[in-house]
Amino acid sequence: MKLLEGKNVIITGASRGIGKGIAQIFGKHGANVAFTYSSSEGPALELEKEISDMGVKAKAYKSNAASFAESEELVKQVLEDFDGTIDVLINNAGITKDKLLMRMGEEDFDKVIEINLKSVFNMTKAVQRTMLKQRQGSIINMSSVVGVKGNAGQTNYAASKAGMIGFTKSVALELGSRNIRCNAIAPGFIETEMTDKLDEKTVQGWRDAIPLKRGGSPEDVANACLFLASDLSAYVTGQVLNVDGGMLT
Repeated sequence: MKLLEGKNVIITGASRGIGKGIAQIFGKHGANVAFTYSSSEGPALELEKEISDMGVKAKAYKSNAASFAESEELVKQVLEDFDGTIDVLINNAGITKDKLLMRMGEEDFDKVIEINLKSVFNMTKAVQRTMLKQRQGSIINMSSVVGVKGNAGQTNYAASKAGMIGFTKSVALELGSRNIRCNAIAPGFIETEMTDKLDEKTVQGWRDAIPLKRGGSPEDVANACLFLASDLSAYVTGQVLNVDGGMLT
């Protein structure tokens, strides 16, 4: 059964890692996928072809979600290309600039807040009018367990991800009467191309500390997104779903 048959979805930051995993699972479940990338054009076009080959519509857009103007332009373009409707928005674009607070420069803080948190405001604002007109929609914000519990060396990242949770709950309260749902996902330790570069001993230590004794995969997060994007979660809004193998338990 295809849970997203015919739905139009926007995913920010989807050329690799978790975003790519979401795009692939959504394509398999019948969604038409519009996704953004910032610089990796080659992988983005490969993903566009891979998803198109599943028999759905897919298009990659070079766009900076941290820019209000570019977000407005992106949504306008997607509405033109995807028959005037947007059913699901996944705010996934994000970066890290990890340093202890005493070594963190102002730019390290501002950049992370801008790309991780302001992008959520930009994109949600840009799709809001369309979803209000449709009287339905699902917005999913990619937070982190770090936004729930904090982490030394990540004050900027933790602040951006915690801010995302507050934003999510407020949007759920504002838009719930129009059948627009807004939820957040807080992934734990997810193994992607980025973690492949880390020392194996360190990574194994992290795995051992997780109740399920493994790191998560992009697919684990994508399946949680699938639930929140589909009608299976029609009565779920304003929630934070930890996808962390029990790390915060």
